[in-house]
Amino acid sequence: MADRIVEPEITLGDSTGGLSVRCRGVVHLYRTFEGHDVVALQGVDLDIEAGERVAFLGPSGSGKSTLLTLFGGIQRPSAGRIILGDHDISRMSERELTKIRAQRVSTMLQGASRNLLPYATVRQNLAFSRVAGRDSHRLPMDDADLLRRVGLEHNADQAAKTLSGGEQQRLALACAVSSSPQLLLADEPTSQLSHDDRDHMLDLIHGLGDDLGTTIVVVTHQPEVASTFQRTITMKGGRVGAEGRHGAEYVVIGRDGVLHLPAHLGENWPPGTLVRIEPEDIDTLLVSRPGGPAAAAAATAGEHT
Repeated sequence: MADRIVEPEITLGDSTGGLSVRCRGVVHLYRTFEGHDVVALQGVDLDIEAGERVAFLGPSGSGKSTLLTLFGGIQRPSAGRIILGDHDISRMSERELTKIRAQRVSTMLQGASRNLLPYATVRQNLAFSRVAGRDSHRLPMDDADLLRRVGLEHNADQAAKTLSGGEQQRLALACAVSSSPQLLLADEPTSQLSHDDRDHMLDLIHGLGDDLGTTIVVVTHQPEVASTFQRTITMKGGRVGAEGRHGAEYVVIGRDGVLHLPAHLGENWPPGTLVRIEPEDIDTLLVSRPGGPAAAAAATAGEHT
């Protein structure tokens, strides 16, 4: 009889704090119902530090939600590597991925109802979310304390489907953090919420991040939500196009030298515009259009020298 193959046990090191995320050349393709291949991500390179909180922005179809599912091991990249902590999840077996999803990573899908058992009570939803995620090295928060934290202590025996939209979203967050994950991934956690519920949800996300040291990655289309995060990443055409850090905006040079100009320039510099780039020094580039004001000024200065 052939020997049974035993997969090696994985450990992610210290089970406290957050997990770092690294992407190297991540490409992802998917096939439409018509049989056409669509490139959702093309050559993404990215580093997120342990404990960092990042908001992803970008138009529909830019790849931000796809990237979130890859971080959570829900899908595998078509090419490239995704590394959580010290482990390359893009090359793990399904058994190893299941363990990480249960004990280290929580993903909130878009739409609260997709994260809940509608006919189960609030208390039962929490209990179910803990079943696979219990970890003796990183004890989860007490149910009563967690429900008080999200304002649902008086709804413990109420069916999830009878809660309001804001209450369902708060319950989904409680379930996502019930096992104290090291990486929390949330796709549009404040969509379709009132301003008050949205602000309450953001306070909860940041507060739980403070308490647990969790790495938090949020996808949003709301600039006012993204502004509460110290780092924002804007996806454009399946690539990282721009970043915001501590109030400063940066464009990001991608693979093959691809560079996305700031959005406000796109209105006056449409695709196909001829652009001249001149180095002023090692850290400074001058970007101009032939015939534009900067080019005209440079030409005038040249005539007078």
